[in-house]
Amino acid sequence: MAGKNERQRRQARERYRRQQEERTARQRQVRRRWLTGIGAVAAAGLIAALLVVFLPGGSGKNASAQSGKSPSASASASATAATVAEPAHHCTYTAAAPVARKVSFPPSSPDYTASYTATIKTNLGPISFSLLNSKATCTVNSFVHLAEAGYFNNTQCHRIVTTGIYVLQCGDPYATSTTKLDCSDTSTVGTGGPGYNFASENLTKATYPAGTVAMANGGTATSNGSQFFIVYKDSSSGLGTSYTPFATVSSGLDIVQNVAKDGTSCTYSEAGGGAPKEKVIIDSVTIKKA
Repeated sequence: MAGKNERQRRQARERYRRQQEERTARQRQVRRRWLTGIGAVAAAGLIAALLVVFLPGGSGKNASAQSGKSPSASASASATAATVAEPAHHCTYTAAAPVARKVSFPPSSPDYTASYTATIKTNLGPISFSLLNSKATCTVNSFVHLAEAGYFNNTQCHRIVTTGIYVLQCGDPYATSTTKLDCSDTSTVGTGGPGYNFASENLTKATYPAGTVAMANGGTATSNGSQFFIVYKDSSSGLGTSYTPFATVSSGLDIVQNVAKDGTSCTYSEAGGGAPKEKVIIDSVTIKKA
Protein backbone atom coordinates (compact mmCIF):
# COMPACT_ATOMS: atom_id res chain seq x y z
CA MET A 1 0.00 0.00 0.00
CA ALA A 2 2.86 2.37 0.90
CA GLY A 3 4.47 1.71 -2.50
CA LYS A 4 1.21 2.42 -4.30
CA ASN A 5 0.73 5.70 -2.42
CA GLU A 6 4.26 6.78 -3.26
CA ARG A 7 3.67 6.05 -6.96
CA GLN A 8 0.47 8.10 -6.86
CA ARG A 9 2.30 11.00 -5.22
CA ARG A 10 5.06 10.82 -7.87
CA GLN A 11 2.47 10.76 -10.64
CA ALA A 12 0.67 13.76 -9.11
CA ARG A 13 3.96 15.68 -8.88
CA GLU A 14 4.75 14.81 -12.48
CA ARG A 15 1.32 15.96 -13.68
CA TYR A 16 1.75 19.25 -11.80
CA ARG A 17 5.21 19.75 -13.31
CA ARG A 18 3.88 19.16 -16.83
CA GLN A 19 0.98 21.55 -16.26
CA GLN A 20 3.38 24.26 -15.09
CA GLU A 21 5.63 23.72 -18.09
CA GLU A 22 2.68 23.90 -20.47
CA ARG A 23 1.45 27.11 -18.83
CA THR A 24 4.91 28.66 -19.06
CA ALA A 25 5.16 27.64 -22.73
CA ARG A 26 1.78 29.25 -23.49
CA GLN A 27 2.78 32.48 -21.79
CA ARG A 28 6.09 32.51 -23.66
CA GLN A 29 4.26 32.01 -26.95
CA VAL A 30 1.89 34.88 -26.16
CA ARG A 31 4.85 37.14 -25.46
CA ARG A 32 6.39 36.30 -28.84
CA ARG A 33 3.18 37.12 -30.64
CA TRP A 34 2.54 40.62 -29.33
CA LEU A 35 3.26 43.44 -31.72
CA THR A 36 6.20 45.59 -30.63
CA GLY A 37 5.75 49.35 -30.59
CA ILE A 38 6.66 52.52 -28.78
CA GLY A 39 4.37 53.24 -25.85
CA ALA A 40 3.56 56.39 -23.90
CA VAL A 41 5.98 59.24 -23.23
CA ALA A 42 7.57 59.02 -19.77
CA ALA A 43 9.83 61.47 -17.94
CA ALA A 44 12.91 59.51 -18.98
CA GLY A 45 11.82 59.42 -22.63
CA LEU A 46 9.82 57.04 -24.77
CA ILE A 47 9.15 53.52 -23.55
CA ALA A 48 8.70 50.60 -25.91
CA ALA A 49 5.69 48.42 -25.17
CA LEU A 50 5.03 44.98 -26.58
CA LEU A 51 1.61 45.23 -28.06
CA VAL A 52 0.20 42.21 -29.97
CA VAL A 53 2.03 40.19 -33.29
CA PHE A 54 1.58 39.05 -33.81
CA LEU A 55 1.71 41.75 -33.12
CA PRO A 56 1.52 40.90 -34.07
CA GLY A 57 -0.55 38.93 -35.99
CA GLY A 58 3.07 39.77 -33.05
CA SER A 59 3.77 39.50 -32.28
CA GLY A 60 5.38 38.94 -25.61
CA LYS A 61 3.14 40.51 -23.23
CA ASN A 62 5.97 41.94 -21.17
CA ALA A 63 6.68 45.64 -21.61
CA SER A 64 10.35 46.53 -22.04
CA ALA A 65 11.90 49.97 -21.71
CA GLN A 66 13.85 51.59 -24.52
CA SER A 67 15.24 55.07 -24.45
CA GLY A 68 13.81 57.08 -27.29
CA LYS A 69 14.20 54.44 -30.00
CA SER A 70 12.34 51.64 -31.71
CA PRO A 71 12.67 48.04 -30.54
CA SER A 72 15.70 46.15 -31.81
CA ALA A 73 13.47 44.25 -34.23
CA SER A 74 13.39 47.27 -36.53
CA ALA A 75 17.11 47.11 -37.25
CA SER A 76 17.05 43.51 -38.41
CA ALA A 77 13.82 44.08 -40.30
CA SER A 78 15.30 46.99 -42.22
CA ALA A 79 18.36 44.94 -43.07
CA THR A 80 16.23 42.15 -44.49
CA ALA A 81 14.08 44.53 -46.50
CA ALA A 82 17.15 46.08 -48.12
CA THR A 83 18.02 42.74 -49.78
CA VAL A 84 14.62 42.30 -51.45
CA ALA A 85 13.88 44.02 -54.74
CA GLU A 86 10.23 44.92 -55.09
CA PRO A 87 8.03 43.84 -56.63
CA ALA A 88 9.27 40.43 -55.56
CA HIS A 89 9.20 37.65 -58.16
CA HIS A 90 9.63 34.84 -55.63
CA CYS A 91 8.38 34.43 -52.06
CA THR A 92 9.61 32.15 -49.29
CA TYR A 93 7.27 30.90 -46.58
CA THR A 94 8.69 28.81 -43.74
CA ALA A 95 6.78 26.41 -41.51
CA ALA A 96 6.09 27.82 -38.03
CA ALA A 97 3.90 27.04 -35.03
CA PRO A 98 1.27 27.45 -33.78
CA VAL A 99 -1.35 26.70 -36.43
CA ALA A 100 -4.50 28.54 -35.37
CA ARG A 101 -6.41 27.40 -38.46
CA LYS A 102 -5.13 24.88 -40.99
CA VAL A 103 -4.36 26.40 -44.36
CA SER A 104 -1.94 25.68 -47.19
CA PHE A 105 1.13 27.80 -47.91
CA PRO A 106 0.75 30.64 -50.41
CA PRO A 107 2.22 30.14 -53.89
CA SER A 108 5.93 30.92 -54.07
CA SER A 109 5.47 32.72 -57.39
CA PRO A 110 3.27 35.78 -56.74
CA ASP A 111 1.35 37.69 -59.38
CA TYR A 112 3.52 40.76 -58.89
CA THR A 113 1.90 42.75 -61.72
CA ALA A 114 -1.66 42.51 -60.35
CA SER A 115 -3.62 45.18 -58.51
CA TYR A 116 -5.70 44.01 -55.56
CA THR A 117 -8.37 45.44 -53.32
CA ALA A 118 -9.77 43.77 -50.22
CA THR A 119 -13.08 44.30 -48.49
CA ILE A 120 -13.48 43.07 -44.93
CA LYS A 121 -17.12 42.43 -44.15
CA THR A 122 -17.59 43.05 -40.42
CA ASN A 123 -20.57 43.13 -38.10
CA LEU A 124 -20.14 46.93 -38.01
CA GLY A 125 -19.89 47.45 -41.75
CA PRO A 126 -17.36 46.99 -44.56
CA ILE A 127 -13.72 48.13 -44.38
CA SER A 128 -11.94 48.31 -47.73
CA PHE A 129 -8.19 48.25 -48.46
CA SER A 130 -6.01 48.97 -51.46
CA LEU A 131 -3.21 46.40 -51.31
CA LEU A 132 0.35 47.60 -52.02
CA ASN A 133 1.38 44.71 -54.25
CA SER A 134 4.29 46.51 -55.92
CA LYS A 135 5.84 47.41 -52.54
CA ALA A 136 5.07 44.38 -50.34
CA THR A 137 4.48 41.62 -52.86
CA CYS A 138 5.00 38.57 -50.66
CA THR A 139 2.92 40.06 -47.85
CA VAL A 140 0.07 40.81 -50.24
CA ASN A 141 0.47 37.35 -51.77
CA SER A 142 -0.01 35.81 -48.31
CA PHE A 143 -2.93 38.05 -47.34
CA VAL A 144 -4.76 37.33 -50.60
CA HIS A 145 -4.16 33.60 -50.18
CA LEU A 146 -5.46 33.58 -46.59
CA ALA A 147 -8.48 35.70 -47.49
CA GLU A 148 -9.44 33.49 -50.42
CA ALA A 149 -9.02 30.40 -48.24
CA GLY A 150 -11.52 31.80 -45.70
CA TYR A 151 -8.82 31.94 -43.03
CA PHE A 152 -10.08 35.21 -41.53
CA ASN A 153 -13.77 34.28 -41.63
CA ASN A 154 -15.66 34.37 -38.31
CA THR A 155 -12.78 35.82 -36.31
CA GLN A 156 -12.59 38.79 -33.97
CA CYS A 157 -10.23 41.72 -33.96
CA HIS A 158 -8.86 40.94 -30.53
CA ARG A 159 -7.00 44.09 -29.55
CA ILE A 160 -7.36 47.85 -29.58
CA VAL A 161 -4.58 50.17 -28.42
CA THR A 162 -5.47 53.77 -27.55
CA THR A 163 -2.28 55.08 -25.92
CA GLY A 164 1.12 55.64 -27.53
CA ILE A 165 0.10 53.92 -30.75
CA TYR A 166 -3.40 53.72 -32.19
CA VAL A 167 -4.17 50.38 -33.77
CA LEU A 168 -6.82 47.70 -34.05
CA GLN A 169 -5.27 44.24 -34.34
CA CYS A 170 -6.91 41.35 -36.16
CA GLY A 171 -6.06 38.14 -37.97
CA ASP A 172 -5.85 35.50 -35.22
CA PRO A 173 -8.34 32.62 -35.65
CA TYR A 174 -7.88 31.71 -31.99
CA ALA A 175 -10.18 34.71 -31.46
CA THR A 176 -13.30 33.25 -33.02
CA SER A 177 -16.51 35.19 -33.48
CA THR A 178 -17.86 33.66 -30.26
CA THR A 179 -14.70 33.78 -28.13
CA LYS A 180 -15.07 35.75 -24.91
CA LEU A 181 -12.02 38.00 -24.83
CA ASP A 182 -11.03 38.17 -21.15
CA CYS A 183 -7.43 39.44 -21.59
CA SER A 184 -6.13 36.44 -19.66
CA ASP A 185 -2.35 35.98 -19.69
CA THR A 186 -2.85 32.26 -20.26
CA SER A 187 -5.19 32.62 -23.22
CA THR A 188 -4.00 31.52 -26.66
CA VAL A 189 -5.65 34.60 -28.22
CA GLY A 190 -2.93 36.75 -29.74
CA THR A 191 -0.59 33.84 -30.44
CA GLY A 192 -2.25 32.40 -33.54
CA GLY A 193 -0.72 32.07 -36.97
CA PRO A 194 -1.27 30.24 -40.27
CA GLY A 195 1.50 27.69 -39.80
CA TYR A 196 4.12 29.65 -41.68
CA ASN A 197 6.25 32.80 -41.35
CA PHE A 198 7.78 35.14 -43.90
CA ALA A 199 10.08 38.14 -44.07
CA SER A 200 9.22 41.81 -43.67
CA GLU A 201 9.01 44.16 -46.65
CA ASN A 202 8.54 47.84 -47.48
CA LEU A 203 10.31 49.10 -44.36
CA THR A 204 12.60 51.75 -45.85
CA LYS A 205 11.38 55.06 -44.45
CA ALA A 206 8.15 53.34 -43.39
CA THR A 207 5.53 55.54 -41.73
CA TYR A 208 2.19 54.67 -40.17
CA PRO A 209 -0.35 57.45 -40.73
CA ALA A 210 -4.04 56.86 -40.15
CA GLY A 211 -5.36 54.35 -42.66
CA THR A 212 -2.19 52.26 -42.81
CA VAL A 213 -2.62 48.48 -42.68
CA ALA A 214 0.52 46.66 -41.56
CA MET A 215 1.68 43.25 -40.39
CA ALA A 216 2.13 42.45 -36.74
CA ASN A 217 5.11 40.20 -36.10
CA GLY A 218 6.83 38.14 -33.43
CA GLY A 219 9.66 40.61 -32.83
CA THR A 220 11.96 39.63 -35.71
CA ALA A 221 12.10 40.49 -39.40
CA THR A 222 11.09 36.98 -40.45
CA SER A 223 8.19 36.35 -38.04
CA ASN A 224 5.22 37.72 -40.00
CA GLY A 225 2.22 35.40 -40.10
CA SER A 226 -1.48 36.26 -40.37
CA GLN A 227 -2.01 38.98 -37.78
CA PHE A 228 -2.29 42.54 -39.01
CA PHE A 229 -3.30 45.90 -37.62
CA ILE A 230 -5.22 48.93 -38.86
CA VAL A 231 -3.86 52.32 -37.81
CA TYR A 232 -6.75 54.66 -36.98
CA LYS A 233 -4.61 57.63 -35.88
CA ASP A 234 -1.05 58.55 -36.89
CA SER A 235 1.35 56.21 -35.06
CA SER A 236 4.54 56.88 -37.02
CA SER A 237 6.49 58.13 -34.01
CA GLY A 238 5.55 55.10 -31.95
CA LEU A 239 6.05 52.23 -34.37
CA GLY A 240 9.48 52.99 -35.80
CA THR A 241 10.08 51.02 -39.01
CA SER A 242 9.50 47.45 -37.88
CA TYR A 243 6.13 46.49 -39.39
CA THR A 244 5.41 45.85 -43.05
CA PRO A 245 2.88 48.36 -44.43
CA PHE A 246 0.98 46.40 -47.09
CA ALA A 247 -2.30 48.26 -47.62
CA THR A 248 -4.16 51.53 -47.10
CA VAL A 249 -7.76 51.88 -46.01
CA SER A 250 -9.93 53.31 -48.77
CA SER A 251 -13.19 53.29 -46.81
CA GLY A 252 -14.47 52.27 -43.39
CA LEU A 253 -11.73 53.81 -41.24
CA ASP A 254 -14.45 55.58 -39.26
CA ILE A 255 -15.63 52.16 -38.07
CA VAL A 256 -12.25 51.53 -36.42
CA GLN A 257 -12.13 55.05 -34.99
CA ASN A 258 -15.55 54.61 -33.40
CA VAL A 259 -14.48 51.28 -31.89
CA ALA A 260 -11.47 53.03 -30.38
CA LYS A 261 -13.70 55.71 -28.85
CA ASP A 262 -15.70 53.01 -27.07
CA GLY A 263 -12.54 51.76 -25.36
CA THR A 264 -11.84 48.31 -23.96
CA SER A 265 -13.78 45.71 -22.01
CA CYS A 266 -10.62 44.46 -20.31
CA THR A 267 -6.91 45.27 -20.34
CA TYR A 268 -3.98 43.06 -21.22
CA SER A 269 -2.02 43.32 -17.99
CA GLU A 270 1.45 43.16 -19.50
CA ALA A 271 0.91 43.97 -23.15
CA GLY A 272 -1.04 47.22 -23.03
CA GLY A 273 -4.27 47.86 -24.85
CA GLY A 274 -7.17 45.53 -24.43
CA ALA A 275 -10.13 43.76 -25.97
CA PRO A 276 -12.46 46.15 -27.83
CA LYS A 277 -15.59 46.91 -25.81
CA GLU A 278 -17.51 46.87 -29.08
CA LYS A 279 -16.88 43.55 -30.79
CA VAL A 280 -15.38 43.66 -34.28
CA ILE A 281 -16.21 40.40 -36.02
CA ILE A 282 -14.79 39.61 -39.46
CA ASP A 283 -17.45 37.69 -41.35
CA SER A 284 -15.41 37.37 -44.54
CA VAL A 285 -12.71 39.02 -46.65
CA THR A 286 -13.30 39.49 -50.39
CA ILE A 287 -10.42 40.05 -52.80
CA LYS A 288 -10.78 41.78 -56.17
CA LYS A 289 -7.99 41.50 -58.70
CA ALA A 290 -7.38 43.84 -61.62
